[in-house]
Amino acid sequence: MTQMVTAPPQDKAAREGEKAVVRADGAVEALMGSAQAAGELGLTRGELARAVQLGIVRAGPPTAGGASRFARAELARVRAATAGLPDALRRQVETVAGAQAAAEVLGVGPSRFTRLARCGHLTPVGYRINRYRAVVWLYLTAELGEFADREPGMLRGTAPAEDREVLAAKGDLRPRTWRGRHVGLLLRRTADPWARAAVLAGVLPEDELRAAVPDPAERIVLAALAPPPPYGHPQVPAAAAVAEGLLRAGPPDEIHWYRTSLEFALTGARGQSKSTGERGPT
Repeated sequence: MTQMVTAPPQDKAAREGEKAVVRADGAVEALMGSAQAAGELGLTRGELARAVQLGIVRAGPPTAGGASRFARAELARVRAATAGLPDALRRQVETVAGAQAAAEVLGVGPSRFTRLARCGHLTPVGYRINRYRAVVWLYLTAELGEFADREPGMLRGTAPAEDREVLAAKGDLRPRTWRGRHVGLLLRRTADPWARAAVLAGVLPEDELRAAVPDPAERIVLAALAPPPPYGHPQVPAAAAVAEGLLRAGPPDEIHWYRTSLEFALTGARGQSKSTGERGPT
């Protein structure tokens, strides 16, 4: 449990525009905003956001408006764990956008790259919605290089039978594999059972969520704890409407998996509420 406080005027953190939190052990820990934290790590704010998404850098308690804050101790941990800053950290978060750029990293043509991605061999790390309202997938450069080293046979020759089946059915696994990655990253960032349930609830279509969570009070709790949209989610309404479709499970078996996972998570969350009286309805 932490409490946000403003550092006293004579404190160095206050002079630098930082905030602080009081930890459960009573220690006061200075927090700084994204711009300052990115500068101290030698990153851009976009690179820092990607590092947070991937769990490389852990954000502290956000501001009341939801802005990220970072503890100096966390930045020190990242520096100690990462040799060759900032270049090494930048390599971990570097992305390429679209099939053409990603194919160049792999040394293949765009059509082969698209087939590999659509058939689930490569998982996007993010997305953009371009001016034509088309989804442009982002891939980690480091992961593309690792795939090329690990699967050289996939970069040449004919497509395997299972890939041909996906293509014949006009399938595209990119939204699904991205959702799986996104949900997994969010779940790793919290141990709170209600927050974990909220992550899973956010992937379900509205009708499925209402069926899985018939109690309106519980749905209010889950909505309040829902994570913010992923990094890169557009603000323009037309583009945001396209991106919203990427956030929701689509195929029946995928919906079933998330619904079952949500119901399991809620069992644990309700048990916590009954024993401690914290978070959701009892």
